[in-house]
Parts: sequence; structure tokens; C-alpha cells
Amino acid sequence: MDLNRQFIKTKQPCADGFRWFLRHHQDGSNYQDLLDALVNAGRVSDACWLLAQFGPTSAVMSVDALAAEALVFAGSLEVRGNIEVDTLLRTGRGMSAGGSIVVGQSLVSGDHIKAGGNVRSDGLLEADGHLRAGWGIEAAEHLRCGGDIRSTRDLWCGGTLRLTGNAAVGQDLIAQGAIECGKSLVVGGRLTARDSIRAGNGIQAGGSIECAMHLEAGWGIKAGRSILAEGAIRAGESLSAQEVIRAGPGYGVFAGLNVQVEAWECSARVSACTRPPGLMSGWWAGASSV
Repeated sequence: MDLNRQFIKTKQPCADGFRWFLRHHQDGSNYQDLLDALVNAGRVSDACWLLAQFGPTSAVMSVDALAAEALVFAGSLEVRGNIEVDTLLRTGRGMSAGGSIVVGQSLVSGDHIKAGGNVRSDGLLEADGHLRAGWGIEAAEHLRCGGDIRSTRDLWCGGTLRLTGNAAVGQDLIAQGAIECGKSLVVGGRLTARDSIRAGNGIQAGGSIECAMHLEAGWGIKAGRSILAEGAIRAGESLSAQEVIRAGPGYGVFAGLNVQVEAWECSARVSACTRPPGLMSGWWAGASSV
């Protein structure tokens, strides 16, 4: 794709960026060449703006390993080894690495992110498609995923975690903000958020489930240890914990919100070592046998 002066002008660029373009590429430029030139000139935000305006391409960059200060690539990135970028890595389409992906500021993909090792961003982490790591996932700021998340080890998020699909985390999932999951949330270890946890389908954790606000699932919620919230606990179907189920002071525990009362005994069971204080709905079944 060739970008000329008039074509760029129709996108209403900022005055400073357009002056730079006229000084360095008055006769126009190839799309990717212009992205590279902006990054090399230290105008990474302008390169991201350009990618947002003109969108992804079908180009593929395939290399053994990648080490760079910054990279904005309009197509797909395929790396057989590790990816190490000091500041920002952004692609118009997906990216994959046979090893780990480590980025110093922001990691943004227009499609999937797949890594055989860790995926780590010391800032924002965004994938419009699936996010999959053979080891762990770490985002120092917010994490947004437009598909499923799969991590064999821990997932740590320094801000809000939002995904539209399912999340499957092999060990602990810890978020310093809210967790909003469009489908099911399955964690092998502990599930913790410093805000609310919400899932459109079910929530299951091998350890405890703890949140500093409300806990909510469209289906059931099950924990290998305790279910603890500082706000309300709401489940569309059953609630089950090996230890205790406890909502915050003044809040209730609700099971069977999406089930007819006549079906509570089989589809809205509440199981824990003791009856939860403030149990407002659901069928109290006593101690869990699982």
C-alpha cells in the first residue's frame, strides 16, 4: 500500500505529524516503510495512529528471534524463538513465538498472541483474538482479550482483566482490578481480584475465590477452599465450597437466580462446611462431599 500526501491528509493527522511526513516523505511512502520510519524517528505514537487509521495487511514477518527497541508491524509476526522488545510491540494481525514474549511497555495484537513460554508486558496487554501461553502471563497494567485465555501457570494482572471468551489458568489468577469474563473462568489454584469478579457462565477454582467487591456468575461457582467476597455473591445456579462461603457485611448470598424455585434442590444447591450467613436463595445442602 502506497500512502501519498493527499491520502494521509484525508485521515486528519495532527499538524506536527503531518509536517514530519511532508519533510521526510513528501513523494509518498510504502505503508510498512512509513511505519518503520516513524518508529526509527521515535514517533511510535504516530506509527500506532497510522496503523489504527489504515488497518492490518496480509504481510508476514518470519524470523528466528526478535530483539528491538520498538516495533509496529501491520501484518502477522512469526518468531521461532523469543521476542524481546524494550518499549512497544504492536501488530495489525496476530503474533506467535516458540519461546517467550517480553515487552517493556505495551503489547498489542490485532489478533491472537501465542507463546511457547511466558507472555509478559510491563504495561498494557491487549489481544483482539486468543491469548495463549505455554507458561505464565503477566501484565503490569490492564489486560484485554477478545477471545479465550489459556495459561499453563499463573496469570497476574496489575489492572482490570477483561475477556470475551473462556479463561483457563493452570495455577493462580490474581488481578489488582476487576475481572470480567464473557464465558467461563477456570483456575487451578487461587482466584483473587481487588475489585469484582464476574463471569457470563461458570467460575471454578482449585483454591479459594476472593474478591474485594461483588462475585457473580451466570451459572455456578465452585471453590476447592473458600468463597469470600466483600460485596454480594450471586450465582445463576449452584454454589459449592469445601470451606466457607461468606459475603461482605450487609450483603447477601444468592444461588439459583437463573433457576426456577422448583428446581433448586438439584440445580441451585449451596454446599459449604457451615451455612453461609445471609443466604437469601438456593437449596442449602450442607457440607460439600467433593
